[in-house]
Amino acid sequence: MENSITKLFNIKYPIIQAGMIWNSGWELASAASNSGILGLIGAGSMYPDVLRDHIQKCKRATNKPFGVNVPMLYPNIEEIMNIIVEEDVSIVFTSAGNPKTWTSWLKERGITVVHVVSSVKFALKAQAAGVDAVVAEGFEAGGHNGREETTTFTLIPMVREQLDIPLIAAGGIATGKGMLAAMVLGADGVQIGSRFVASKESSAHLSFKEAVVKTNDGDTHLTLKELAPVRLIKNKFYNDVQNLYQKGTSAEELKALLGRARSKRGMFEGDLEEGELEIGQIAGLIHDIKPVADIVSEIVTEFEATKKSIALI
Repeated sequence: MENSITKLFNIKYPIIQAGMIWNSGWELASAASNSGILGLIGAGSMYPDVLRDHIQKCKRATNKPFGVNVPMLYPNIEEIMNIIVEEDVSIVFTSAGNPKTWTSWLKERGITVVHVVSSVKFALKAQAAGVDAVVAEGFEAGGHNGREETTTFTLIPMVREQLDIPLIAAGGIATGKGMLAAMVLGADGVQIGSRFVASKESSAHLSFKEAVVKTNDGDTHLTLKELAPVRLIKNKFYNDVQNLYQKGTSAEELKALLGRARSKRGMFEGDLEEGELEIGQIAGLIHDIKPVADIVSEIVTEFEATKKSIALI
């Protein structure tokens, strides 16, 4: 399955395990990398010293390539970037910010840089900034995504039409069939998040993993666009947010309700009522919690079988 993505990251399969807050610690990242894909540590939920510890533990757990996902909206971003360099991390995925800010700095230090976008406009800006690849993430995704509500299978061919560098599809992909469909539309690889939340090695709370497995069609909704768009499982906190909208809310009121560590409370501590439960629409196709190696094997097997069956038509 060798292509531009497997060559760029020196991995077996063109699959990236997304760096998700409160889900993507060293155990998930190392298990992903050991399974032949690219594992990412999610720096968004980590203080700098915690990130350093996770990087060091990941190095001890795998001799395969892995990277760090860095949302650029956090105040200690400079310290985080310096730790990444000090710990000799060779791959960085940036998101939630201007790729011009750090791309050159990272590449000057020999680091492969990938930026996450939600539109053609920002994909071209990332390419102009010098990134090595782009992740184009559609409306279906969990976590923070674009305000435009462009779906993945609409976004991918539009970005592919104008982009010259490798393209990774994200949002609504959790199966081999979904992976193949994304690649038929022009992606060189896929980034998968939600499916790996419901893995044995994910650092998410078991209650959150079980909630993901129980999630059905229509049980998630993209909201909080005034702050940063996020797809949530509908629970008490989600209902409180919607009640504010019905009354005619402001960004300040939303911030007050959100408070601090709301996502930690939900995904890491397992508070299914008051916590922020971020997950993609594809959760409706996730029916079990299993080891990362089994998930990767299932995706790859289904990808190959589906590709072969289509070739016979």
